[in-house]
Amino acid sequence: MLLLKFRKIRPLGGFLGGLVYEAVKKDEDLWREVDLIISVPLHKDRQRERGFNQAERIGREIARQAGIPFGRGVLVKIRSTPPQTSLEYGARVENVRGAYALGRKVSVEGKTLLLVDDVFTTGSTLGECARVLRRAGAADVRAITVAQA
Repeated sequence: MLLLKFRKIRPLGGFLGGLVYEAVKKDEDLWREVDLIISVPLHKDRQRERGFNQAERIGREIARQAGIPFGRGVLVKIRSTPPQTSLEYGARVENVRGAYALGRKVSVEGKTLLLVDDVFTTGSTLGECARVLRRAGAADVRAITVAQA
């Protein structure tokens, strides 16, 4: 993950997405009625700095192999936040509160979504993203990550 995120070895995104898909492809409960796969977005400044979104690269490959549409721009990060890595649990929750929003002209009403992120530590990022999606009417939000810290 560090090579993908910080050394910018972009092909690792597709490779990791393929590994994740292979590991979970037979999990019927995970895939049941999934309408759309989306990824946790980066703030536009961080994406510009990094040049790509690692979670999106992973999510696109999972979507391709699963034959499920990938939704870019469904979620947007509207507030730049410090990296979560240096924060304790409570600070992580506060750090991401209100940082995400539904994209413009996007409807998730009644949809089952699979949310992809790279690393799960406390669940605060995934929790905040799921909260935004459920408030926008998503029927179900499931999540998958490559790694757990």
